[in-house]
Amino acid sequence: MFERGNPGFDAVVGNPPFLGGTQISERFGMPYFQWLTMSFAGCRHHCDLVAYFFRRAFAVLREHGCLGLIATNTISQGDTREGGLSMLVEEGGRIYNVLRRVKWPGQAAVVVSVVHVAKRLKVKDVQLDELPVPLISAYLVSGSVSASPSRLTLNPYFSMGSKIYGQGFLFADDDPDCTPTIERERILDDHPDWRDRVPPYIGGEEVNTDPLHRARRFVIALSDVPDEAGLYSWPELRGIVEDKVRPGRLLLGDNPNNLPLKRRWWAFQAHRPELYAAIAELQRVLVISSVGQHAAFAFVPSRQVFSHSLIVFPLPTHAAFCALQSRPHEIWARFFGSSMKDDLRYTPSDCFETFPFPENWETHPALEAAGHAYYDFRAALMVRNDEGLTRTYNRFHDPEERDPDILELRRLHVAMDRAVLDAYRWTDISTDCEFLLDYEIDEDEWSPRKKKPWRYRWPDEVRDDVLARLLELNATRAREEQRSGAAAEGRAGGKKARGRGTRGRAASAASESLFDTHETSSGGKE
Repeated sequence: MFERGNPGFDAVVGNPPFLGGTQISERFGMPYFQWLTMSFAGCRHHCDLVAYFFRRAFAVLREHGCLGLIATNTISQGDTREGGLSMLVEEGGRIYNVLRRVKWPGQAAVVVSVVHVAKRLKVKDVQLDELPVPLISAYLVSGSVSASPSRLTLNPYFSMGSKIYGQGFLFADDDPDCTPTIERERILDDHPDWRDRVPPYIGGEEVNTDPLHRARRFVIALSDVPDEAGLYSWPELRGIVEDKVRPGRLLLGDNPNNLPLKRRWWAFQAHRPELYAAIAELQRVLVISSVGQHAAFAFVPSRQVFSHSLIVFPLPTHAAFCALQSRPHEIWARFFGSSMKDDLRYTPSDCFETFPFPENWETHPALEAAGHAYYDFRAALMVRNDEGLTRTYNRFHDPEERDPDILELRRLHVAMDRAVLDAYRWTDISTDCEFLLDYEIDEDEWSPRKKKPWRYRWPDEVRDDVLARLLELNATRAREEQRSGAAAEGRAGGKKARGRGTRGRAASAASESLFDTHETSSGGKE
């Protein structure tokens, strides 16, 4: 078999073991894990074990041979896709038959995919879930794009919030490591011109739980002060930080990351001067919590300090909100962001920088109207019910919820989705939603106290169709940027210049902002 002119197996079939990439070294030891990653180029430490079986099975096939293996749904996601099916496609593999979301016949609540791949062989009869399609990509959707999305350099600027590294910077009434807020009021009574030095400090919890997205804490902001001598202009604030932050900083080791924190103990770990310059002329910005059950965006006032748990977008229009809150963007974010059952981790480098928005999406009239109607209704609903984003969307996705206001919110969301799909000119896609489980759950794990993970969303077929179209559009946009030289300009200007345009340059030049833009300690990524 391996001595003939076209050596290798004619076919390989199997049911490989399922094990997460981070668990391989724990279960089998680091030497085995290192051997795997060194033996299979393109596999990273988050690549699930099943991808290595796909790679090995493909390697031992003869030309025009075929494999058929069972895998979990991670085979089409993230590092596992990149190290597995994407590499097979790159090496001449053709995915020609796939059954997705096959419920395991045993007791375990597991959904598997059955994937067939031919080696350098064109197959005329290509089927996805028993339906004919032209091509199947490594994402296990109908389409030709198997590579990871490209970052689009013309997408607007964003930033993580500030990482302060020290609870002692904060005024708060519910944390013994913080200074009580009444002390801030006393300081401002004596020094009313210090208000910009003790601004509100808002994080993901406040955005998701407070109906008005109000900050409940304040922060001492001295990061732009270049040296200790300058701190004496604010003696009382200096005293608080010296007493509550400096001792902890001085206990840090002497590695390169800690030395700036010890030397400039009054400065945040990640100050983000670029962010505060970019939003200086805006009244409000869009934010999303980096981790949460729901991909929920909200407007908040710009003149405050944002926690590193928030992603901040200098986008003040309802049209921008409409595009980001819509289901096409949520599909993209849930696929390319990381998640653990209920919780979505919104990683903007994967979810935002790569997302191919509709043309003129920041000012599109139809998106502006749909986004305005939805946002105003949602805001009034949250205040009326005294419920934040998390509770509101819990009800939104509850199949037992029949409150007229929630029904109206669902209707307005569908109208918003329709406006976005029409902006893409995808008028053939239905916006009808169903209550569907996001993942399977063992009946033994479920109880009346723990609701099943229902989500009011598009059916899987529609979701996969939209994902495939977005992938194609991302690839097209990336090629256009490369041809026009935008990609080279973005690389030359760096991330900070990316997508900022006139508004960004004006913000950078603004003389009046929340902070000055002197160089501060390193530690965060703009």
